[in-house]
Amino acid sequence: MSHTTTVAGRWLVRCALTLGLIATASSAFAARPSGEIGKDWGDPAGKECVECHMTENPGLTMEWNHSQHGQAGVNCLDCHKAEKGDKDAFEHKKQLISIIVTPKDCSRCHQQEFEEMDGSHHSKAGQILASLDNLLGEVVGGPAAVNAGCRQCHGAKVEIGKDGKPTPGTWPNTGIGRINPDGSEGSCTACHGRHRFSKAQARTPDTCGKCHVGPDHPQIEVYNESKHGIIYRAKVDEMNLESDKWVAGVDYTAAPTCATCHMSRGGDQPKTHNVGERISWTLRPPISQKINLVKLENGQEFDVKEGGEIPKVGAEAKGSKVVEVLTWKDRRAKMAEVCAACHSEGVIDGHYKQFDDVVDLYNEKFAKPIAAVMGELKKAGYTTPGPFDEEIEWTWWEIWHHEGRRARHGASMNGPDYTWWHGLYEVAKHTYFEWIPQLKEIVHKKDGNEKFAEAMLDKYFKPIEGHSWYFEGMSKEQIDKVRKGFEERYGKGALK
Repeated sequence: MSHTTTVAGRWLVRCALTLGLIATASSAFAARPSGEIGKDWGDPAGKECVECHMTENPGLTMEWNHSQHGQAGVNCLDCHKAEKGDKDAFEHKKQLISIIVTPKDCSRCHQQEFEEMDGSHHSKAGQILASLDNLLGEVVGGPAAVNAGCRQCHGAKVEIGKDGKPTPGTWPNTGIGRINPDGSEGSCTACHGRHRFSKAQARTPDTCGKCHVGPDHPQIEVYNESKHGIIYRAKVDEMNLESDKWVAGVDYTAAPTCATCHMSRGGDQPKTHNVGERISWTLRPPISQKINLVKLENGQEFDVKEGGEIPKVGAEAKGSKVVEVLTWKDRRAKMAEVCAACHSEGVIDGHYKQFDDVVDLYNEKFAKPIAAVMGELKKAGYTTPGPFDEEIEWTWWEIWHHEGRRARHGASMNGPDYTWWHGLYEVAKHTYFEWIPQLKEIVHKKDGNEKFAEAMLDKYFKPIEGHSWYFEGMSKEQIDKVRKGFEERYGKGALK
């Protein structure tokens, strides 16, 4: 008996065996196909796909065979079948198929997951044309770098050729906000890699770390240095990652992963594929703000910054009707409820106090005054209307986009090194010894003096107590306090 026949035979047998298990599975378990095999899923014509691809692509076929889909009888045709008129449809072995499996395709069986993902920030990640990041990539870098870099995480529009197949310049792409030919946004395989579609993979921090990594959003590095990350690595064998329900504090107790906090069940909080629902601060922009979430009847959603006007449930907004409003406090309560599966109220409140304090420090001491001065420079004609054509603009960009984000993310996820040395230390160093000298230089270049620069520092920096050491020097009490400890450790006269 050939290996191909063995796999196909196992497929049919397991289909029958699994049906009974599916029928008795409780609603607490992950979404599974419903209906009749051979009618609603498990298309018998898919057997031919399996037999052929076992020879042509044995690796991906065996990945499918070992997956929950494969063991339940969901086959190639169930996911790849296309309809006449689909932009990306083409005939293959007398079957109309599509190479791309979109979230809309997955929604045939996973409707709830699709709806949660569809309106989320993740699904919009491909819309990066309005960002300064994209401008840098396209102009300063080059389109090839954006295509193989930015778009592989953010996603991009997949173009279809005359043959119904995606063009090589836009495919492959598993970016989380991919814009698909059928109009849907997102890519399930960004987290559940083809063709295993593993829930365990999606729950590991490394999956999120493919994109949430690097100088401007080092979440995976912060997680790895946190106590959560350290314990996860030590106790990964106790994480029960293959569990269907995977409830924090029930199915595992060692440590959370990214999915635990942002998506999975914990306490009375249900699972969700909307990863932003439990986020109360936005840590991305130059100045952080607390954010309220407005959900619409059409499945879309948007944030309203703290202090902004929040539409009421039932009101019209952005071409649809408001069906739910989550204030930033509601969003925080959702996250805290997950934390409570393993932590006491005092620990949770203490974490948020320390986190908020860091964000407020960054905002008030550095981001707001620098942003105000940058606005005054542009208004007075010291900088041009365009970004990135003066050195001071690059410095400010890195202060908020790299160092400031690192500090904020470090505080949010218990990463002390990223909060300070990679974060606020860099923010302070570059503010005092790069940005302020550049401020004086750009003003002097135009005016022949530094009066405007000094006026800006007097207006926006000097009133802030935290900057007094820079303008007036450290006090004798501050220095003596450090000197005493320094000399106790290294000997008298050690601090020069």
